[in-house]
Amino acid sequence: MATNDEKNNLVNLAYVALKRDITEGVYRPGDKLLMRGLKERYEIGSGPMREALSRLVSEHLVTAISQRGFRVASMSIEELTDIYFARAHLEAMITELAVKLGDESWEAGVIASTHTLSKVTQLNSAEDMLGLWDARHKAFHLAIAQGCGSAKLLELRLTMLDQVERYRQLWLRHTVFSAEALEAKREEHRQLVEVLLSRDHVKARDMMFVHMTGPVSIISEIIEARGLAEHE
Repeated sequence: MATNDEKNNLVNLAYVALKRDITEGVYRPGDKLLMRGLKERYEIGSGPMREALSRLVSEHLVTAISQRGFRVASMSIEELTDIYFARAHLEAMITELAVKLGDESWEAGVIASTHTLSKVTQLNSAEDMLGLWDARHKAFHLAIAQGCGSAKLLELRLTMLDQVERYRQLWLRHTVFSAEALEAKREEHRQLVEVLLSRDHVKARDMMFVHMTGPVSIISEIIEARGLAEHE
């Protein structure tokens, strides 16, 4: 019989793998998540898999169907807009605090993360580039946020990032796989950092809000074009 630690490890493995596949679009909104198929795909038993599914239900990525199993949660323009609006306000507030409170070490971290992000170029494959740019892009925004001085705000920020990730992945592929869009994003980041380092906290706050809401129109178009949205 598996120990509690072994069981928890299996639950975590199932949770991470299934969550990744949902956020990256391997499973589409509304797809049934049949236990037999999940067990075969991830080579994990039904017990840990059910616990992983329950965790994803609590994160609104999966919905439980009474007595009939699980489905990938629906997507909607309304949810997209609401999540991005809330996240943008939070990120803007955190940015304003960071500009007010951040020290020289914070400045150095922002500059360093900006530099490493700007150096991402074509790798062995488009997917490799996507993964690297995504990681460095998240590190760039985290470097900015860390100057806010509040562990609880940073914790809430991670929660919001988690909730937006499935929508964000649609924007990410649109941006990283387009040289023109990627160059526009580099320029946007450059202008943002310039304002951060000028210590104009009001302008930095407003610019971050616009920066965070920018993807909404792009994601909305992708959702509609691919028929991903739930319609009444």
